[in-house]
Parts: sequence; structure tokens; C-alpha cells
Amino acid sequence: MTTQEQEILSQLLQQYRDLPGALLPLLHAIQDAIGHVSDDAVPAIARTLNQSQAEVRGVISFYHDFRTTPPAAHSLRLCRAEACQSMGSEALAAQLRAQLGVDDHGHTADGQLELRPVYCLGACACAPALQLDGQLHARVTPEKLSALLASCSKEGQC
Repeated sequence: MTTQEQEILSQLLQQYRDLPGALLPLLHAIQDAIGHVSDDAVPAIARTLNQSQAEVRGVISFYHDFRTTPPAAHSLRLCRAEACQSMGSEALAAQLRAQLGVDDHGHTADGQLELRPVYCLGACACAPALQLDGQLHARVTPEKLSALLASCSKEGQC
């Protein structure tokens, strides 16, 4: 952790230390302020909240929105729930893994894009769906996905 991140963590630990049920709000605050909850922060969090490191890591790993590494510049969240699976999201996932050279939860080599599976974007009637930097794309076909990725590459932003 950088010195600035350590200072932010210290301030947040002080702020949340006496709050009942502080773990989730504290983890959200850390991620909002720093961008992720690093493994280096876990011992201090556990000590401050009088919990074990296993409890803290368990919560971080249970909720898919918490990250332990800095985020990529762009996030692609592909729905893998039943409705999207039935409409071809698994083929889209395979296409993404091949085209980007990453596995689920992976970052491209240049750090520009991360692939994150999610289990419902609330667009079941428009399956398969994905979110790119928070923008929903519905009824995604392999061709639409290729065009979307190409536009990201050309523009440098999604």
C-alpha cells in the first residue's frame, strides 16, 4: 500500500471502529476511497474490528463487487445467470476469453479491461446482457460483442 492509501485506511478505521456491524460499510468505504481492498489492509481491518482475518477475507470473497487488486481502466460484466445462459452467454464468455486472452475475473495484459462474470443484471427479457463501464448492452450477439470490443480498442475508451 502507498503512504496515501495507508493514511486513508487509518482514517477509515478510526471512523468505523465503534460502529456496530461495521465490516461491510468499512469495506465499501475503503474500496470507494482506494479502489480496492488490498490483502495488506486485511490484518488492520480484522484487528480494529476484533475479527479474524478469515472472517474479513470471507466477506471480501463472498461479495463479487469487492476487489483485492486495483481495477482495470474498463470493466466488462457479462451476465451468466440462467436466462442469459439459455440465450448464449456461455458462448460470449468463451469469445471474450479467447479475444481478450483472460479468464473470468482477469485483466487484459495492458490493464485496460477486466472481465467479470455476474449472476443477473436485471435484463433477463433482453438476454444475453452485459455491462461495459456501467452501460447495459442487451441482446448481445457474437457480432455485436466483436464490434463493441473493436470500438473500445479504436477509441481507447468504452
